[in-house]
Amino acid sequence: MVTLLYLRRSGLDIIQNFMTLPPSINTSSAIQLWQWISEPLKYLHKYERQCGDIFRLNMLGALNGAVMISNPQTIQQVLTNDTKQFSAPGSINQILQPFLGDRGVILLDGHEHRQRRQLVMPQFHGDKVRGYTDLICSISRKAIDRWQVGETINLREQMQPISLDIILQTVFGLDRNERYDLIREGLVKVASLIESPLNASFLLIPALQKDLGAWSPWGRFLRDRSALDRLLYEEITNRRRNYQSDKTDILTLLIGAVDADGHGMNDLELHDELMTLLFAGHETTATALAWAVYWVNYLPEVKQKLLTEIATLGTERDPIVISKLPYLNAVCSETLRIYPVGMLTFPRIAQEPVSLQGYEIAAGTIVSGCIYLTHQREDLYPEPHLFKPERFLERQFSPYEYLPFGGGSRRCLGMALAQLELKLVLVEILTHCQLELTGTLPALPARRGVTLGPKGGIIAKVVSKKYDSLG
Repeated sequence: MVTLLYLRRSGLDIIQNFMTLPPSINTSSAIQLWQWISEPLKYLHKYERQCGDIFRLNMLGALNGAVMISNPQTIQQVLTNDTKQFSAPGSINQILQPFLGDRGVILLDGHEHRQRRQLVMPQFHGDKVRGYTDLICSISRKAIDRWQVGETINLREQMQPISLDIILQTVFGLDRNERYDLIREGLVKVASLIESPLNASFLLIPALQKDLGAWSPWGRFLRDRSALDRLLYEEITNRRRNYQSDKTDILTLLIGAVDADGHGMNDLELHDELMTLLFAGHETTATALAWAVYWVNYLPEVKQKLLTEIATLGTERDPIVISKLPYLNAVCSETLRIYPVGMLTFPRIAQEPVSLQGYEIAAGTIVSGCIYLTHQREDLYPEPHLFKPERFLERQFSPYEYLPFGGGSRRCLGMALAQLELKLVLVEILTHCQLELTGTLPALPARRGVTLGPKGGIIAKVVSKKYDSLG
């Protein structure tokens, strides 16, 4: 998924003084950094109004001097020139290192990144992903079964355990045992560090990462992460010792996977890959699910069209057939367009001086596509602030116009699984439970760590259920 980054600058400022640079805002760098942390969408819209669809950031430390782009042609130029004019080094994502470690695919560079991606990618495509459909539906139904009629629920909080159980069971293939529950609890604790903009500052400002004891936020995070690490290494050791080649969970597949040279992953690499999958696979999907459930309940006409489409399948609904429904796909696509979970593409670094939209970009400059601003372009998406699934029935968008999972060599590996989960869980909720939105409406987006999520959560009342128990 996309993250923020920190730029080490050398002579770049001196070089750029002699170049035609993209425009920038003259607000102080400290204020801009706080605006980016606290109100990122307001900050982005302000920049776009004043500077257009290419601009240079001026922040204290974070992203200082980086160039942001939201023109699809420029995004295509950058993403299709990976390793030529631009590189996408994993080291640029060091703010995620405390969560993911150093040896996961997101933080690897060059040949090593390509080799790991080739090793991991097959585990998230084709029959392997389709084989998880029954599991996704079963986990969803059991979660819905626990909701009580008349109960008020926070959609973001309710989607998190669903997506967490799905990723835990697809990744580990674990039954609900003691280790499963401990890993589940550990992930929730570690993820809590990024639940608010204030907590996110610990990631975005490295100077705050001080271990002042178990009572301090960073100290507590380090201890929670250490406990989770021990559990994951124990599971890796146990799985190697009792390896079963016929199992289809992702950990087993990764243990058995080898590259072109016949080399597999060691325990450290497996651990960091698991952390990447667990965090990228449940936090982001839970947020997207909350938004999807919100939109179909906020807009009655969207809900009715979706229910009518689902009804055409009759009572025996094949999950694979469900996942191919056109209007369902349009609803999920629009959900990921209007408030994409990731605001930015994986950053690139100019390998040589390059021209973007008539501006000269010096070698060493960070360039990042702004997914959010691209998805808000009036020329691509008329009335972009409105939720209109029909957009995706009326035309097909290019990978540079619609890119909720990033693009190029760094596009999210779990895209197919996330899309499948989003569709199937949404249908399970819609067809087995009637919800009524309450609280402050409309729901608005806000920073959630390094991602975008509903501000304060989305509150709904369980009005009725169409079955008593699923067992």
